[in-house]
Amino acid sequence: MRLQPGWRWVLVAVSAALQIVIFPLAGPLPAWHSWLAWIALAPLLVAILQSRPTGKVVSPLHAALLGYGCGFLWYAGNCYWIYQTMYLYGGISKPAAFCLLVLFCCYLGLYHALFGWLLRLSATRGRIWLGLLGAPFLWVAVELARAHITSFPWDQLGMSQIDHPWLTAFAPWCGLYGISFLLAAVSAWIAALWLLPGSRNKQLGGGLLCLLVFVAWPRTPHVVSAPQQVAVLLQPNGDVGDNGAWFGGSFQSQLDMLRSLSEKTAAAAGKPVDIVVWPESPAPLIESDTRLQEAARQLTQQINAPFIVGDVALVDGVGPHHRRALYNSANFYTSQGSPAGRYDKMHLVPFGEYTPFEELLSFAGSLTAKVGTMTPGSHRVMLQTGGHSYGVFICYESIFADEVRQLVGNGADVLVNISDDGWYGDTSAPWQHMNMARMRAIENRRWILRDTNSGITAAIDPNGRVVAAAPRHTLTAFVAPFNYISETTFYTRHGDWFAITCTIISVVLLAFAQLRRTP
Repeated sequence: MRLQPGWRWVLVAVSAALQIVIFPLAGPLPAWHSWLAWIALAPLLVAILQSRPTGKVVSPLHAALLGYGCGFLWYAGNCYWIYQTMYLYGGISKPAAFCLLVLFCCYLGLYHALFGWLLRLSATRGRIWLGLLGAPFLWVAVELARAHITSFPWDQLGMSQIDHPWLTAFAPWCGLYGISFLLAAVSAWIAALWLLPGSRNKQLGGGLLCLLVFVAWPRTPHVVSAPQQVAVLLQPNGDVGDNGAWFGGSFQSQLDMLRSLSEKTAAAAGKPVDIVVWPESPAPLIESDTRLQEAARQLTQQINAPFIVGDVALVDGVGPHHRRALYNSANFYTSQGSPAGRYDKMHLVPFGEYTPFEELLSFAGSLTAKVGTMTPGSHRVMLQTGGHSYGVFICYESIFADEVRQLVGNGADVLVNISDDGWYGDTSAPWQHMNMARMRAIENRRWILRDTNSGITAAIDPNGRVVAAAPRHTLTAFVAPFNYISETTFYTRHGDWFAITCTIISVVLLAFAQLRRTP
């Protein structure tokens, strides 16, 4: 069958569509959608490596353009919610919000372009088999670059398998990258069925059979002990579009109402509460506000439990030009109401907490007007209480596997994720964000107490299962079960070793391909 040049772009669009539908679109992901991840990259690989009818593979530049088109379309479909967030809550016009989404897709689409370019280089002089062999290694190497260069590893390929425990069992060993590798490897074999002659297919078929046997080999499921501890998680459901006003009325009355709701929930728990958590939220909670400090004192003494609350910290003399610094923070209080430390968010949200390339993108300044220009924190702080350690990460930080694992490496025996997902509205983003927090639980075999402003607020067990949750867009507090765990996983101890290994192998394969070039 002849593949005309225009069909390459059709295959690119098909691959982008498959990569979009394997992630949540506007709610929980239908189970069957995730199976499409096994073939999602195959059309892109065929588009780049197909040599018929001319007998030549496309040039590296053309391969990069094909990859770029796929990446642009994928980001536009997967992260469409950026447009809504910017014009609804950022206060900028719809045309400007659309332009920012396009710029976002143009920028991050470069990673798919890089993959296409490297894939073509590995198949130099028509050695398509070498390109297919290297494809999963190259894909993982590019995912690693996404995480560490531009700091946006949103919805890596392996995340699509969050509800398949027979695959997520690899995460405590290889991290999410191991799952991405398996998916990319199967896509490469499917592409080989089209691209390679019969003899090569037999060889690759044997290799795929070994891979599938390895993946499907029965494994002892990780046993999660029955939870013995309980937390009270508050979901205030504040309006992010009203400059921090929760429900109207005075700030003190709102604060008293939320404190009372937390106390009543704790009283109904039927056992001593181990921790109370309030989320990151748009509410005007300031660390130095005496009203918040008094509410924390009353709450902790009434419940006899420590308290974590998302607020804003203002510190003089440490910001740019020694001016006041503004931190997105989590403050810790002991069960007696005494301050016990503060964690300042280290990984800030572009266009939400700061404006990258501010001079170039001056038209987006209103997007940060409501939250100001935040200052990133400099180190991770643990809440130490009762012989246990709580590691806190805030909102967007849940997408960074290597950073969350450092909390566990520093001794956290339970993780707390506070977030304000109200900015996403009723789009795919809250569900995508939730799944990334679930993967962090699996990678580190830790319970995660995830407390959000408007949902999804939940207790997540070490297998990534949601064991208790509050309905979205509801003012509520509930009792969330959890356990303290001290053991660490291989991934926690060694980090992204698998992705780094794939990167090294990719370099070796590319060097081999170039050395084998014939005059």
